[in-house]
Amino acid sequence: MLSLLSGALLWEVAARWFHWSFFPPLSSVAVTLYRLTARGLILANLGRSLLSLAAGYGLAVVIGSGVGLLMGRYRFVPSLLEPALHALLATPKVAFVPVVYALFGLSRSTQVVVVFLNAVFIIAINAMAGIRGVGAGSVEMARSFGASQRQVFWRVLLPGSLPLTMAGLRLGMGQAVKGMITGEMFIAYFGLGALLRDLGGRFDSAGVFAVLLVVVIIALLCTAVIQMVERRVTAWTGG
Repeated sequence: MLSLLSGALLWEVAARWFHWSFFPPLSSVAVTLYRLTARGLILANLGRSLLSLAAGYGLAVVIGSGVGLLMGRYRFVPSLLEPALHALLATPKVAFVPVVYALFGLSRSTQVVVVFLNAVFIIAINAMAGIRGVGAGSVEMARSFGASQRQVFWRVLLPGSLPLTMAGLRLGMGQAVKGMITGEMFIAYFGLGALLRDLGGRFDSAGVFAVLLVVVIIALLCTAVIQMVERRVTAWTGG
């Protein structure tokens, strides 16, 4: 909390000291945020953005975790998918936007797919690393007590992989928020990203910072929820 207050004070003092037109004081940003909220622009666009974020991130969690667990569990799967997965992870996700737009057009599906593509690769790689990180000794001990392949997976591998998998979900959420804004800035009429684009086009720096502040708050809240779940999972697994 102290660091946030210090940062806010530094922002206000620096903006008033240097008088940069593109860097408004925090007080001006707060007033602009109130005005945008009062006009209904923030809440209307926030709802649209959160729908795309929830759908895209939810798909990324299900598919990314599933693929990652398969890659960690079966030796032949990584040889097929891992090189492509790492290559896609390193690719700037904005490069996917024209392709997704060509496939889905100007629709909700486009925004969902862009969010999905931003999050799914880091989630899959962390889930794979989590399975691989489970000690071979734990697996052999379970087998020595007569555990079947299914029991080994559900009682040893999956619980042991959860800390890294949850870390992937946390990182994936950050990427998903970036994808939400990127997709809306390029190919949407509504949403926080579209609002950010419109305000920037009018050189409304206070408005741009006000929307960015909302985006940061969303990212912090979503990450905080995942971190809370992560701590509980880590405590449960003894990590």
